[in-house]
Amino acid sequence: MYILDTDVLIDIQRGHAPAISWFASLAEIPSVPGFVVMELIQDAKNAIQVRNALKLVAPLPIVWATEADCARALSDFTTYHLSHSLGLLDAVIAACAVGKSATLCTFNLKHYRVVPGLVTEQPYTR
Repeated sequence: MYILDTDVLIDIQRGHAPAISWFASLAEIPSVPGFVVMELIQDAKNAIQVRNALKLVAPLPIVWATEADCARALSDFTTYHLSHSLGLLDAVIAACAVGKSATLCTFNLKHYRVVPGLVTEQPYTR
């Protein structure tokens, strides 16, 4: 199971050919954490961009962190925020992927590499 990080969805939204080709080649539809959807909305500059972000993720299953995932995110965030710059949302997104035994598709390896048990993949060439 793949879970998509914000950067991958932004590449698809911007029409980055390798991202679109990779996405089209998937045999299984990837999931998106609800917090990733919220990041897309947060980055929108106007209502049109909000609608486009929601249209982009509409066909994808949205997954949410469980209570256990949130406890893991709190632990990881406490441990790695200062030492490795693990961000709050990154901690929750990572914990969601770990909790679902999913591979997180991302290019943000710098922050995610410290999260125990997290499997990441850079799905295409940038």
